Order: sequence, then structure tokens, then C-alpha cells
Amino acid sequence: MPSYAHLERTLIDGEYVGELMATHRFVGVPYTQEMIDAAGADFAAQADPDGDWDGLIERYGETANVSNFDGAPGISEADALIAYLQMLGTLVDFSTFTPDASR
Repeated sequence: MPSYAHLERTLIDGEYVGELMATHRFVGVPYTQEMIDAAGADFAAQADPDGDWDGLIERYGETANVSNFDGAPGISEADALIAYLQMLGTLVDFSTFTPDASR
């Protein structure tokens, strides 16, 4: 399996994250204007556990994951990928899951 080291070396700045969120809101994602206005700051705060992330938690709740995933300075593509994969696990409501005995 490849090492994917390029993901750790490639930094992202989140310059257009607000515009992306505005587009997502246009097609139905329930982002508030406050979330869109603070998108750049929230983007940076999510990857800096030592930073000021109180606003991020206020806007997105306690489930917001604040972590420097790879321990390196800056926000890399690896940080973004790890955050995305961890978020996927929160989208399932296991309280409504009924196991199928045939599986």
C-alpha cells in the first residue's frame, strides 16, 4: 500500500471554504450565515487544539472534533482526510439500527 506521504506535505489554507459552504447552503445544507461568515476561522481552529475554538464549539456543538491529527504545523490534506473519515462515523444513528439475523 502506498504511504500517501504527499497528503502530509500538501498544506491547505481554506481560503474558499466560506464560498463552498455558501454553495452547499444554496443546495440545501443547513448552514447559517454565521457559520459561513466564520468558516475561515473555524477551518483553522478545528486543527489547532491550542487555539481559540470556543466559537467553533458554539456553532457546531460538542461533536466538533478539534485536533491536530498529524501533529505537524499547518493544516495538511492528511488532516482534512482524517477529519472527514472521523466525521463519517458520526452520521449513523445506531439507536435506530435493527440487526438482520440473516447477515
